[in-house]
Amino acid sequence: QLPTANCQLPTANCQLPTANMRNQLDECYLRQPEPIQGCFLAVRDYILRHDSDITETLKYGMPFFCYQGQMMWYLWVQRKTQQPYLGVVMGSKLDHPQLIQEKRTRIKILLLDPTADLPTDTLDFLLQKSIEVHQQ
Repeated sequence: QLPTANCQLPTANCQLPTANMRNQLDECYLRQPEPIQGCFLAVRDYILRHDSDITETLKYGMPFFCYQGQMMWYLWVQRKTQQPYLGVVMGSKLDHPQLIQEKRTRIKILLLDPTADLPTDTLDFLLQKSIEVHQQ
Protein backbone atom coordinates (compact mmCIF):
# COMPACT_ATOMS: atom_id res chain seq x y z
CA GLN A 1 0.00 0.00 0.00
CA LEU A 2 1.45 3.36 -1.03
CA PRO A 3 1.35 6.16 1.55
CA THR A 4 -0.92 9.07 0.71
CA ALA A 5 0.51 12.06 -1.13
CA ASN A 6 -1.84 14.65 0.42
CA CYS A 7 0.88 16.52 2.21
CA GLN A 8 2.49 19.90 1.83
CA LEU A 9 6.06 20.12 0.71
CA PRO A 10 8.39 21.09 3.50
CA THR A 11 10.36 24.27 3.19
CA ALA A 12 13.41 22.78 4.87
CA ASN A 13 16.47 21.80 2.88
CA CYS A 14 17.17 18.23 1.93
CA GLN A 15 19.30 16.10 4.18
CA LEU A 16 21.92 13.73 2.91
CA PRO A 17 20.72 10.18 3.43
CA THR A 18 21.98 8.28 6.44
CA ALA A 19 22.54 4.51 6.26
CA ASN A 20 19.06 3.98 7.70
CA MET A 21 17.51 6.42 5.23
CA ARG A 22 19.39 4.70 2.38
CA ASN A 23 17.76 1.41 3.44
CA GLN A 24 14.35 3.11 3.57
CA LEU A 25 14.92 4.60 0.10
CA ASP A 26 15.83 1.19 -1.27
CA GLU A 27 12.70 -0.30 0.34
CA CYS A 28 10.59 2.50 -1.16
CA TYR A 29 11.70 1.44 -4.64
CA LEU A 30 11.58 -2.29 -4.02
CA ARG A 31 8.01 -2.28 -2.69
CA GLN A 32 6.74 -0.91 -6.01
CA PRO A 33 5.30 -3.52 -8.35
CA GLU A 34 6.81 -4.06 -11.76
CA PRO A 35 6.91 -2.31 -14.18
CA ILE A 36 6.72 0.77 -11.89
CA GLN A 37 9.73 -0.40 -9.89
CA GLY A 38 11.91 -0.66 -12.98
CA CYS A 39 10.68 2.72 -14.22
CA PHE A 40 11.45 4.41 -10.88
CA LEU A 41 14.90 2.83 -10.68
CA ALA A 42 15.72 3.93 -14.23
CA VAL A 43 14.56 7.51 -13.55
CA ARG A 44 16.49 7.52 -10.26
CA ASP A 45 19.72 6.49 -11.98
CA TYR A 46 19.17 8.97 -14.80
CA ILE A 47 18.57 11.89 -12.43
CA LEU A 48 21.50 11.09 -10.13
CA ARG A 49 23.86 10.86 -13.12
CA HIS A 50 22.73 14.22 -14.52
CA ASP A 51 24.69 16.41 -12.09
CA SER A 52 27.00 15.70 -9.15
CA ASP A 53 25.10 18.29 -7.05
CA ILE A 54 21.93 16.17 -7.20
CA THR A 55 21.30 14.05 -4.11
CA GLU A 56 18.47 11.81 -3.01
CA THR A 57 16.54 11.84 0.25
CA LEU A 58 13.32 10.45 1.66
CA LYS A 59 10.42 12.79 2.52
CA TYR A 60 6.93 11.57 3.42
CA GLY A 61 7.82 8.08 2.27
CA MET A 62 8.69 9.36 -1.22
CA PRO A 63 12.07 9.58 -2.92
CA PHE A 64 12.97 13.25 -3.41
CA PHE A 65 15.84 14.55 -5.46
CA CYS A 66 17.59 17.71 -4.35
CA TYR A 67 19.89 20.13 -6.07
CA GLN A 68 22.39 21.81 -3.76
CA GLY A 69 20.19 20.91 -0.79
CA GLN A 70 16.90 22.22 -2.23
CA MET A 71 14.05 19.87 -3.10
CA MET A 72 13.57 19.81 -6.85
CA TRP A 73 11.90 16.56 -8.00
CA TYR A 74 10.20 13.48 -6.57
CA LEU A 75 8.81 10.18 -7.78
CA TRP A 76 5.29 9.08 -7.01
CA VAL A 77 2.30 7.14 -8.33
CA GLN A 78 -1.10 8.65 -9.10
CA ARG A 79 -3.68 7.11 -6.81
CA LYS A 80 -6.52 6.82 -9.31
CA THR A 81 -4.59 5.58 -12.33
CA GLN A 82 -1.56 3.97 -10.64
CA GLN A 83 0.59 5.74 -13.24
CA PRO A 84 4.08 6.74 -12.08
CA TYR A 85 5.18 10.34 -12.41
CA LEU A 86 8.02 12.73 -11.76
CA GLY A 87 6.92 15.69 -9.67
CA VAL A 88 8.73 18.94 -10.46
CA VAL A 89 8.66 21.11 -7.32
CA MET A 90 9.17 24.41 -9.17
CA GLY A 91 7.10 23.22 -12.12
CA SER A 92 4.97 26.36 -12.09
CA LYS A 93 8.04 28.21 -13.35
CA LEU A 94 8.64 25.78 -16.21
CA ASP A 95 6.85 25.56 -19.53
CA HIS A 96 6.81 22.21 -21.26
CA PRO A 97 3.87 20.60 -23.11
CA GLN A 98 4.21 17.33 -21.18
CA LEU A 99 4.07 18.96 -17.75
CA ILE A 100 0.65 18.79 -16.08
CA GLN A 101 -0.43 21.31 -13.43
CA GLU A 102 -3.73 19.75 -12.28
CA LYS A 103 -4.86 21.33 -8.98
CA ARG A 104 -1.37 21.95 -7.73
CA THR A 105 -0.18 25.53 -7.31
CA ARG A 106 3.58 25.06 -7.44
CA ILE A 107 4.18 21.55 -8.68
CA LYS A 108 3.74 20.14 -12.15
CA ILE A 109 4.07 16.48 -12.98
CA LEU A 110 5.49 14.49 -15.86
CA LEU A 111 3.56 11.25 -16.35
CA LEU A 112 5.82 8.29 -17.02
CA ASP A 113 4.96 5.24 -19.09
CA PRO A 114 6.60 2.36 -17.22
CA THR A 115 6.45 0.13 -20.32
CA ALA A 116 8.24 2.60 -22.64
CA ASP A 117 11.76 3.92 -22.88
CA LEU A 118 12.57 6.88 -20.64
CA PRO A 119 11.77 10.24 -22.24
CA THR A 120 15.40 11.29 -21.95
CA ASP A 121 15.05 14.47 -24.02
CA THR A 122 12.19 15.63 -21.79
CA LEU A 123 14.04 14.63 -18.62
CA ASP A 124 17.16 16.50 -19.76
CA PHE A 125 15.09 19.61 -20.47
CA LEU A 126 13.28 19.47 -17.10
CA LEU A 127 16.43 18.79 -15.10
CA GLN A 128 18.35 21.60 -16.78
CA LYS A 129 15.52 24.14 -16.59
CA SER A 130 14.83 23.27 -12.93
CA ILE A 131 18.49 23.84 -12.09
CA GLU A 132 18.43 27.17 -13.95
CA VAL A 133 15.35 28.28 -11.99
CA HIS A 134 17.08 27.28 -8.74
CA GLN A 135 20.17 29.28 -9.65
CA GLN A 136 18.21 32.51 -10.30
